[in-house]
Amino acid sequence: MIRRIVSVGLLAALAGCSKEAPPPPPPPSVLVQTVADGAGEQLRVFTGEVVPRYASDLGFRVGGKLIERKVDVGAVVSKGQVLAKLDGTDMKLNVSAARAQVAAAKSDLDLARTELKRVETLLSQNFVSDSAVDSQRTSMEAAAARLRQARAQLELAENQTEYTSLEADADGVVTAVYAEVGQVMAAGNPVVTIAREGDREVRINVPEGIQEKLGVGRAAQVRLWSEGEKQFVGQVREVAPSADTVTRTYAVKVKVDAPVVQLPLGATATVVFDGGELAGVRVPLRALGKLDDQPVAWVFDEGAGTVSPVPVKVLRYDEDGAVVSDGLLPGMKVVVAGIHLLQSGQQVNAVAADSAILLDASR
Repeated sequence: MIRRIVSVGLLAALAGCSKEAPPPPPPPSVLVQTVADGAGEQLRVFTGEVVPRYASDLGFRVGGKLIERKVDVGAVVSKGQVLAKLDGTDMKLNVSAARAQVAAAKSDLDLARTELKRVETLLSQNFVSDSAVDSQRTSMEAAAARLRQARAQLELAENQTEYTSLEADADGVVTAVYAEVGQVMAAGNPVVTIAREGDREVRINVPEGIQEKLGVGRAAQVRLWSEGEKQFVGQVREVAPSADTVTRTYAVKVKVDAPVVQLPLGATATVVFDGGELAGVRVPLRALGKLDDQPVAWVFDEGAGTVSPVPVKVLRYDEDGAVVSDGLLPGMKVVVAGIHLLQSGQQVNAVAADSAILLDASR
């Protein structure tokens, strides 16, 4: 009985030893991308809008209640045209008061002149002293000064009456309205914005650091969305010296060499600056890692099916990736996903980053 049990155990052990070893796990799959032939042409593209070269916010030079506004947004106006009016009742009263002051000052001056002549006559008869004449002459000069002051006050009051009418200072079009009838306006508050007839330009906003490369006179290509692929020649006319407090971007104005009729105000435009050919090759940001504090890219060897880190020199980073000058050549394949899990010489299964299988899997 014992022999049978031992025989069965030996047979079981032999049967277990005869099983095949499990196959090794397949190599991990990685996404690879072929390095492009050169970094290509550096283009900086910004979107902006067509604005007038000259625009003015017009407001009253005096305060008061707005009783009439004659224009709306889009109205075409000519120089001297009345745009809005204030209630001028108080101004007219000021004119009446100033005229009364002028009449009173004139009467005082006439009286002072008459008194001076009378005193001079008495002086010729030795009835008064010279000081009396000097005193009366001073009174007459003071009366003449008060008359000049009253006339100036009258002119000021009359001007303020005229200021109750807001007139266009140039030919143009109304692009904005800020006040409605019945509103009490303070002196200087804008009522309308007038875009003057003439040159128009495209205003764009660029991030910090870019404005230093866009100096005045820099050439550009301008394309309006409404004009399709048609392009116009542009030139940087003005670069803001400081950033906007909210967006932290710099305003840049590009003069466009095109007829005004082809540049409608407010139209969306694209401005392209040509930076020329760049040295080096461009790779995605996710293809770069660090090894011993040195930037590296993981290159796939098609013959051996392995990956290895290659030190690179990064020239710059931008919105399209990174430009490197050393370590990579056009045609090489670099890993663009999962580089932190790789080891030098590791066998991998390379899958093109733009392959149809990947696109289908990400759907």
